[in-house]
Amino acid sequence: MNHLVRALACMLIFYGSILHSLGQDANTIITAKKGILDLRNINLSKAPISLNGEWRFFWNQLIEPFNLPAASQFVNYPSLWKNQQVNGKQLSSQGYATYALTIFLPKDRPRLGLGIPDVYSSYKLYVNGSLFSQNGEPSANPDKAIPFWTTRTMTLPATDTLQMVLQVANYWHHKGGTYKPILLGIREKVVIKYYIDVAFDLVLAGCLFMGGLFFFGLFVFGRHDQTILFFSLFCMVYSYRMIGTDLYVLNALFPALDWFVTIRIEYFTLILSIVLFAQYTFLLYPQEAHPVARKIMLGICGLYATTILFFEPLLFTALISPFLITAFAFVAYGIYIYVQAFRHRRSGSLYALLSSGVMLLVFVIINLQYLGFFQPVKGLIFGGYIGFFFLQSMVLSHRFSEKLKKAAEDAQLALEAKSAFLSNMSHEIRTPLNSVIGMAYLLQRNKPRADQQKNLEVLMFAGNNLLSIVNNILDYNKIEEGRIQFEHILMDLPAIANNIVSGLQNLADEKRITLHAHIDEKLRMKVKGDPTRTSQVISNLLHNAIKFTREGGVLLELTVDHINNRNITVSIVVSDTGIGIPEDKKRLIFDRFTQADSSTSRKYGGTDLGLAISKKILELQGVELKMNSTLKKGSSFYFTQTFELSNEQVQVFTHKILPEHSKPFKGMSMLIVEDNPMNVLVAQTFLERCGAHIDVARNGIEALKMFNPKKHQLILMDLDMPEMDGYEATRRLRKQGETVPVIALTASLPNEIEKEVYAAGLTSIIVKPFDPDDLFRVLLQYVNERNFVV
Repeated sequence: MNHLVRALACMLIFYGSILHSLGQDANTIITAKKGILDLRNINLSKAPISLNGEWRFFWNQLIEPFNLPAASQFVNYPSLWKNQQVNGKQLSSQGYATYALTIFLPKDRPRLGLGIPDVYSSYKLYVNGSLFSQNGEPSANPDKAIPFWTTRTMTLPATDTLQMVLQVANYWHHKGGTYKPILLGIREKVVIKYYIDVAFDLVLAGCLFMGGLFFFGLFVFGRHDQTILFFSLFCMVYSYRMIGTDLYVLNALFPALDWFVTIRIEYFTLILSIVLFAQYTFLLYPQEAHPVARKIMLGICGLYATTILFFEPLLFTALISPFLITAFAFVAYGIYIYVQAFRHRRSGSLYALLSSGVMLLVFVIINLQYLGFFQPVKGLIFGGYIGFFFLQSMVLSHRFSEKLKKAAEDAQLALEAKSAFLSNMSHEIRTPLNSVIGMAYLLQRNKPRADQQKNLEVLMFAGNNLLSIVNNILDYNKIEEGRIQFEHILMDLPAIANNIVSGLQNLADEKRITLHAHIDEKLRMKVKGDPTRTSQVISNLLHNAIKFTREGGVLLELTVDHINNRNITVSIVVSDTGIGIPEDKKRLIFDRFTQADSSTSRKYGGTDLGLAISKKILELQGVELKMNSTLKKGSSFYFTQTFELSNEQVQVFTHKILPEHSKPFKGMSMLIVEDNPMNVLVAQTFLERCGAHIDVARNGIEALKMFNPKKHQLILMDLDMPEMDGYEATRRLRKQGETVPVIALTASLPNEIEKEVYAAGLTSIIVKPFDPDDLFRVLLQYVNERNFVV
């Protein structure tokens, strides 16, 4: 709280020093006496002089300059009529009068000018008998009089004496007479001062209006925060008061404006500004604002606004003083709200409190000027307004940034929830899918009849297609979240290409198209890269080509473009004789869930994520996926990637690892820990056909009881089980000193669980649904390591 008190104290000292300095202007002590202002011994090169003092005064008379009577009364200028007495009688605010002043000027002087403000509510100013300036039309007849307000600057004639006659009439405002001083000084200084003041008003009005538009844009294109809306409307409405009051710059620019319209706008914008800012404050800190106070404020403002719109100016201008007192009460309550918000550490409350202090001082200065305590100080008010709106902008910026931060946090939570959902759905889909694909493999190895073989191929295709869809969705989700990581390990590009082609051969055969791979003979050494992601890209491109090819064939080519001792550059091309892509659709083909034609998705099916995923994976490695296509003739997708060479030669490709009648696990005993009976059946049948003896446990507790280190040489452990999961069961085995290989069976993706898997002590991971070749490849590795005969 101390830093807030210090800030407010400094602000008060700053404004106080400026206000104090206003009273030190030496020129303000020069006043007229008995209708004469003697300036012959005054240096007029300083600041403009206010023509204040005793002017000759003729009540209820509009006297022409050359008809002034010798006898007159004297009144202080400027002053309101209601504050004057003539012959002991209090004057009325409605009526007309004539003022006169004689000014003696120094002989040696530059050209002089006058700065003439508005009066209540029309005037004519004569200088040395000639009409010099005019606002509206003063008249003794109310029906002929016309009110108008603006500030003017005029150049004085070159003479040593000025005879000034000012005719004033008012029938429309509850105040009558004069309330601002006429300024006299060097013409250039008077004009410069006027245009500086006008520039302040125009710049401030422009800043407020553009700031209001900016915040309105934030509201429209943002999250539709009503707090921002009310502040934007307040800025735009209040900007009118910069040019529609005080100097009345707008009236000077458009002299044909009707005073009865502009006076209503002037007062109505004041009320509307208060309402909008109050609504903004109440919405900014609703916990600190009392709803009853809000209703009272809106009710008073609404009542006064109705008076402005539907009654004559004489009435609503008379009500402005009590309303301003009420407005000060609103300001005080607003400061109370900001103080409470600061105490409760609300967002941006310090800036809001400081801004309210600045605005309060601005209101005090404006009203003290309005009441005639000192001359207008444009720069001071301009600085106050700028400080106020800057601090309020800081409040909204703070609020907006917090909302963005919260939105980002919510988005992150939603992203995590989506990831968790997709991961769970992946697990739930993969678990039964393992049984479907596994049983299809078992049935295919039982030498089915020809009709059964066809049905099993359809079943295998459907299962693998579903698995591909699940994998693609999960992969794209990971890519979008930026969670994808790349390995840099040895990989055999020819083996990867041949394995993928062999795996998709059945799909090509079903469509009666050819599928071949052409491997460059120069590709003799293994390279370093990410075999999983490379396989995924090639598989997606081949699968996409097969899907859209009805006749002809698909070709995978691996060509060496450049090779040296360290690196090798390989072009990988997938060509087909399929339907091709229209020219206007080529830019869309890599978008997610997009095909060249909407009818294509109905005809060929699929999620159409394969190309998008492939493109993203390659881009993350700095590689571009390119395409050539001719409609109805075919397409070619290709990319060129540079790999680090190794010293290890590629292996001769063999399609099957598991011989049809071999029993590599003969004499081995394995423990399967799995709670899903169908998955147990699939794995048990596979392994028993290969000679293994299988024991089954349904959860981790049973596994710990059943495990016999003298009997079981290997454990297949499901990770998600009731009572005790695979992680905990493995940890307990390791604590007992058991070193038996424990292979994780999981429907989760490896990169999502591998840290936890290896931390628990498991040896390797097999993902469901598994290909029997993949299962035997992993198991044979550990069989060989433990010196079993294969």
